[in-house]
Amino acid sequence: MINKMSHHLAAILMLLPFCFNSISAQSALEDLATIKQGVKSLRISSYDRSGGNNDRFENIVPGETRTIAEIEGAGCINHIWITISPEAPELNRSDIILRMYWDGQDYPSVESPIGPFFGQGWDETYPWASLPLAASPVKGNALVSYFKMPFSTGARIEIENQADVSIRAFYFYIDYIRQEKPADDLAYFHAWYNQQVTEAAPEGENEWGILPAETGKNPLGERNYKILETRGKGHYVGVNYFVNCPTPVWYGEGDDMFFIDGSDLPMLHGTGTEDYFNSSWCPNELYKHPYFGYARVPDHLMWLGRTHCFRFHIEDPIFFDKSLLFSIEHGHNNVLTLEMASVAYWYQDTPVKLEPIPDKEARKLMPVINMIDIHRWRHEWRKNMGEESNPWGSEDISR
Repeated sequence: MINKMSHHLAAILMLLPFCFNSISAQSALEDLATIKQGVKSLRISSYDRSGGNNDRFENIVPGETRTIAEIEGAGCINHIWITISPEAPELNRSDIILRMYWDGQDYPSVESPIGPFFGQGWDETYPWASLPLAASPVKGNALVSYFKMPFSTGARIEIENQADVSIRAFYFYIDYIRQEKPADDLAYFHAWYNQQVTEAAPEGENEWGILPAETGKNPLGERNYKILETRGKGHYVGVNYFVNCPTPVWYGEGDDMFFIDGSDLPMLHGTGTEDYFNSSWCPNELYKHPYFGYARVPDHLMWLGRTHCFRFHIEDPIFFDKSLLFSIEHGHNNVLTLEMASVAYWYQDTPVKLEPIPDKEARKLMPVINMIDIHRWRHEWRKNMGEESNPWGSEDISR
C-alpha cells in the first residue's frame, strides 16, 4: 500500500510543473469560450489607404515625431506588431523613442527606445520570445507585444526619430477593442527606460574578494542601479534587463531590492541577480521561458560582454499602495563598473508622469571589449609592474 501511494505521489509531483506553467495559457483559452458583450475589435495599421501595396509610413526624418495611433473612447490595446527599415545598425533602434499617452494626458505613461522596449538592447536584433513580448523572424526584426493596455477616454501612440538617418519604412498593427464603458478597476499600463554606466566602489572592483580590500555591506540599497521608482497604487509586472560587462568576472552578484510604500528596508530582498531571474550559478546560456530567461549571452570569455535577461511577474505581481522603488546592485555592494539598461513594466490606477529617460548623448553605447583590448591591458601591466620579460603568474599582487 505504501509503495502504491509513493508511486501516485511521484506521478502527481511530476505533473505539477506542467500544471502551474499552463495556468495562464489555460485561463486564456477558457476566456475564449465566453461571449463578450459591448466590445468591438478594431485596428489601426500602416496599410496603403489607396488600396495599393505601399503598406507603410515612409520617410520619418531625423527629429520628426509621428503619431501612429489616436483612439477615442474606452478600450484596450491587446496586440502590437512593428517592423522597421533600415535594419540595425544602419538605423539605431535605441534612437527611435516610443511613447504612449492615456486619457488625453499631455505626458506619456510609456517612454522607451523602441528596441529595448521590445527586448533588444544595444541596437542589435536577435529573436527571442516571452509571454507578453517577442522579437520574431526575420532575425528578430518583427517586434511584438501582447501586453494589455486599457484606457478610459482615449489613447495616443507616437514615435520620435532621434537617429541620424531617416526611417525609410515603418510598418505596424495596433489591435484594440472598443468598449461601451471602461472597467471599474481599470489599471493603466506603464513602461520606463533607464541606462547608466555605474561607478565602482572607491576601493576598486573587488568582486568575489579577488582584490586585497574589504568588500563592505549594502543593507539599504545605496548606489544601486534604479529599475523603477513610482508613486501611487499599482503592481509591477516585469523588466527587460541589459548589462554590458567589461570584465570576464561575474556581473551578477548584486541583490535585487524592492522598497514598497516607503519602507526603509527592502520588503523583498533577493540573493543575487541570477536568482531574481530564476536561474542559478552565474549562467551564461540562452534560455527562454514564457516568464523569464536569457535572450542574449556573450558565451565567449566567461561573462565579458553583453547579456539580456528578462523576468515577467505574470503569476506574482509586486503590489504597492503608495510607492515602489525597485533597484539592483551592480556587483556585491555595487563594486562593478557596468553598462546597464532596463525597461520596467507596471500598471497603476491612474496615468503617471514618468521621470525623463536618458537623452541621446547619455544613451551612447560603450564599446565592446575584445581580445586586442585585453592584450593591451597585459602590456600595461608589464610596464607598470616592472616585469622585464614575462609577467605570467605574477598578477596576484596579494601574494
